[in-house]
Amino acid sequence: MKAIRAWLLVFVVGLVLSGVTAFPLVAEVRLLSEVLRSVPTPDGLVAWIDRVRDGLVVTGANYPFIAYGTDWLAFAHLVIAMAFWGPWRDPVRNIWVIEWGMISCVAIIPLALIAGPIRQIPLWWTVIDMSFGVFGIIPLIVVRRLIKRLTTAPAPVSAA
Repeated sequence: MKAIRAWLLVFVVGLVLSGVTAFPLVAEVRLLSEVLRSVPTPDGLVAWIDRVRDGLVVTGANYPFIAYGTDWLAFAHLVIAMAFWGPWRDPVRNIWVIEWGMISCVAIIPLALIAGPIRQIPLWWTVIDMSFGVFGIIPLIVVRRLIKRLTTAPAPVSAA
């Protein structure tokens, strides 16, 4: 049970961090741009980050309500993280949440491959986006296997 909770904690912390960091996008992208200028970076990375920064700044100044969409994205990450409270409390009964999370991780890949080009996202950034699903599914696979072991383990004998 401790291993299940440890892996769930890794996954939930990742979701919460992804959610919380969606709120201050302009400040984060400005900081990222400054940091990238002080270290060696691959060709095009700083230009892309600067383009994203400029887009966020202009959009925020002229259409601040658009950021409401990323607020909802952040909220969704936090709510999804809360869903994993069920498996934390009763992993066997709530294995479906783990399997739903695995399906969601897999679904990131076609979404990124379809929406990325439509939104003119560079392929290398699309790969970064897909990595969230690839790396996110790892703790969930481990948790699912551990839960399956729980369901097949013999019941402990009580000393009466």
